[in-house]
Amino acid sequence: MYETAIRLLEKINSYGYDAYMVGGYPRDLYLKRTFTDIDICTDATPMELHKIFSEVVTTNSEYGSVTIVFEKVKFEITTFRKDIKYKDHRRPEKIEYVDTLEEDIKRRDFTINTLCIDKNGNQIDLIGAKQDLDNKIIRTVINPKISLKDDALRILRAIRFATTLNFTLEPKLKTYIKKYGHLLRKISKDRKKEELDLIFASPNKAYGIELLIELKLADHLEIPNLKKAKITPSMIVTWAELDALDKYNFNAIEKETIRKINEVKNQDLLDNHVLYNYGLYVCTLAAELQGIDKQKINEKYSKIPIKRRLDISITPIEICTLLNKEAGSFLKPILSDLEDKILNGNLKNEKEELKSYIINKYK
Repeated sequence: MYETAIRLLEKINSYGYDAYMVGGYPRDLYLKRTFTDIDICTDATPMELHKIFSEVVTTNSEYGSVTIVFEKVKFEITTFRKDIKYKDHRRPEKIEYVDTLEEDIKRRDFTINTLCIDKNGNQIDLIGAKQDLDNKIIRTVINPKISLKDDALRILRAIRFATTLNFTLEPKLKTYIKKYGHLLRKISKDRKKEELDLIFASPNKAYGIELLIELKLADHLEIPNLKKAKITPSMIVTWAELDALDKYNFNAIEKETIRKINEVKNQDLLDNHVLYNYGLYVCTLAAELQGIDKQKINEKYSKIPIKRRLDISITPIEICTLLNKEAGSFLKPILSDLEDKILNGNLKNEKEELKSYIINKYK
């Protein structure tokens, strides 16, 4: 991807414009971390970028951004700009294109995200990004009092970067996070959840949760249970502890998983019926809360005689034939009875034994 990005910069430069890799990629490259997307900044406007690139996926002229596909790789390219007056403590009310990288850098959130790379692979550090990366500190580009009031999501982003990078927050930044934490109530649930997901998914999540509590953000985030949450490896288990289903927008799978974790967390996870009814995935997640070795759950699950109703060695059609009945509601209790007996070890999951049992009890 890096080589493709270099060729992209060269192409923009060939049209007489400046262009640089910016943001997360140069930061992670400097820290020798894995990376995903590469963002580009340039003095070319969206209209000018349309003339350079044929495969433009989307254009967000309101914020000077264009998403393009170059050599089968998707890049977001943003024109140098400054933000004029923020609205709702999140978005600039309007933007103004500027001519230089120096001016563009001033609008960014944290110094660690201001490192840039040019077409020759040179690292461009205009405001001490490397120093803060070396010192492992999160610092806003401008006065944090202004930065956080402009965009309150930076409060969570600061904690997310501190968590995932294991950096400390600059003291002045911590002071204003405490002061303006209430502004998080004005930020959309989706954006807050995105940041919290990254904090809760981090191997360093204990530190992130500690910061959220220390900076008194739990109530502003409507997750007061955070103070009682057990530190576990899985993000979804953390959410299950926070009683936040009505506070944040979870997808259908997340909602169902959280519901099941909370149902089963106080049950015997090594019981055949529990393993059968809730499945291996949910039971291993609940094991994190109970402090049970997941390997024990895996071993026990591998030994239960049936994993789902379809595993029963006699089919509903065969039961109907055996009892000389048309399919109907009578089947449900019979199948439930078979499940129970098989899981209890009172019946072997063998067709002839199951037939004999059905004839004796139901015919």
